[in-house]
Amino acid sequence: MKIVDVCAFYTPHGGGVKTYIDRKLATGAAMGHEIVVIAPGSHNHVERRTEGGRIVHVASPQLLVDRRYRYFEDAGAVHARLDAERPDMVEASSPWRTANIVADWQGDAPRALIMHADPLAAYAYRWFGRFGSRETIDKGFDLFWRHLRRLGARFDCVVSANRHLSARLQAGGVAGVETIPMGVDPDIFSPIHRDPGLRRDLLARCALPESATLLIGVGRHSGEKRWPLVIDACLAASQHRPIGLVLVGDGRDRARLVRQIGDNPHVHLLAPVADRALLARVMASADAMIHGCEAETFGLVAAEAAASGLPLIVPDEGGASDFVRGDNGELYEAGDAGAAARAIGRLLARDPAALAAAAARRAADIPLIDDHFGALFGRYRSFASLRRAA
Repeated sequence: MKIVDVCAFYTPHGGGVKTYIDRKLATGAAMGHEIVVIAPGSHNHVERRTEGGRIVHVASPQLLVDRRYRYFEDAGAVHARLDAERPDMVEASSPWRTANIVADWQGDAPRALIMHADPLAAYAYRWFGRFGSRETIDKGFDLFWRHLRRLGARFDCVVSANRHLSARLQAGGVAGVETIPMGVDPDIFSPIHRDPGLRRDLLARCALPESATLLIGVGRHSGEKRWPLVIDACLAASQHRPIGLVLVGDGRDRARLVRQIGDNPHVHLLAPVADRALLARVMASADAMIHGCEAETFGLVAAEAAASGLPLIVPDEGGASDFVRGDNGELYEAGDAGAAARAIGRLLARDPAALAAAAARRAADIPLIDDHFGALFGRYRSFASLRRAA
């Protein structure tokens, strides 16, 4: 099959979507498919991958709120690229303007909406949750829900990576919702990469001895990641035991985090780690992963941490919660720093050897990204007869 992914969230600067796209191009080619990604770029050009597939960059303006990202301004340019590619299947990887552009395309190929984003959880619920219930917020955002329902009617399927988002979409009346979990890169994240020397170095960066607990968080510095909550929770929990927190990432909220940390030496901000093998070593060398975001559609970072044999401390909503099975981590009420601090305390009160053994066992159960693509492409084959009338 020739599958074209119109992906507004792709940026060469990194992130979970880039990781996903890079693997998709390689895996698709290995499975006998031609994968083409249409992405907004600084100028029109084609990037050919040696392992297979192409990224077609369409000249597009930068987002004002985050200049690492761009958006499709010219729907006609995207439609022209789709016409030229003559795909067997088209994907839209954003529920915003991109989805409308793909839905409006006059080609006959079936199309899927991939929910790489959960805007209600990332913004509406986070901003207004203190003022009203989810039901009340949903009523206030009925215009967006009507938009999602229209998209559900115009796409052949809506793919979600976690059961929480799928359930909310179905309850909201969105048609064609299917849950296809994502996964981690095989042979990269594993407990075997644990490095006592690296752990010792990371704790030293937190001005703590080897006997302290090392928690790690990974992700860009933006509001929906809730790093201020994570920092507050770790500082509260550290009143009872020595805890070092290493946050790997960067972004527009970095200055805010620096101000919040102040002169506390036990929280260390580490620059993004582009080398995946090195990131796997860093993850496996921590004692646990702590996560603040309940809006992620899959929770790739949490999956990678679990595959590295780390216990997890994550919100009780969103994709990351799917990887906690009781014996390998703790859930806490999303958005509540006090609950997160108590979850840290509960985890560290467990028997360390039993906890590590359980986390190591669970590492083998984490789904692989190749399995995700196998299921996704298999589903697309079933749409082969659904060519639309021009």
